[in-house]
Amino acid sequence: MQVLLVEDDRTIVEMLTDFLRGEDFSVTAVDTQQEALELAQEREFDLVLLDITLREGNGYAVCRGIKELKEIPVIFLTASSDEFSVVTGLDIGADDYISKPFRPRELVSRMKSVLRRYGRSQSVLTLGSVTVDTGKGVALKNGEELFLSALEYRLLLLFASHPGQVFPRTQLLSALWDMAGEFVNDNTLTVYIKRLREKIEDNPQDPQLIRTVRGIGYRACG
Repeated sequence: MQVLLVEDDRTIVEMLTDFLRGEDFSVTAVDTQQEALELAQEREFDLVLLDITLREGNGYAVCRGIKELKEIPVIFLTASSDEFSVVTGLDIGADDYISKPFRPRELVSRMKSVLRRYGRSQSVLTLGSVTVDTGKGVALKNGEELFLSALEYRLLLLFASHPGQVFPRTQLLSALWDMAGEFVNDNTLTVYIKRLREKIEDNPQDPQLIRTVRGIGYRACG
């Protein structure tokens, strides 16, 4: 997925670029109105993340100009969270509005929701005999619905989205922490991996879908 990030805060640009690349997004960043509009006209993007205050120009003009060019989802990402700013952004065509400071994983979730509305997102993922319909938030094994907790579903979504990738335990802990909104320790992660395996593996004692990588973490295989 190609993302155009229009933001003049270099710290946010660097942080978001690194994070989104880890979530399989390709990020192009600019910090002026003119650059944003030129790139939007020259290249194809799946989504635009847009601040209101830019080094030159403003985000409202960028949003209006992009929406006149083509149908690209736009999410405002800004510290201007007063009602007037929100309503103005939505009235000129923005698809969502996220106030700073924000949690990166919440942002990714909102991005994926907008992309699904535009039909730009893969809605069904597979991991062996398990399928995950991200649009409906439902997981099935051999056609039978799995009843997962929110954190179990989040773990499954991570693994199914990145087959073959090794996830360090620290990365999984961070994902669970963001999802739960509270501290999740190493023992809790072990418990959730065990519970998820019991629901998706044919033989949880010999897991084939979520394998342990000793000394590092886990890898999805399917």
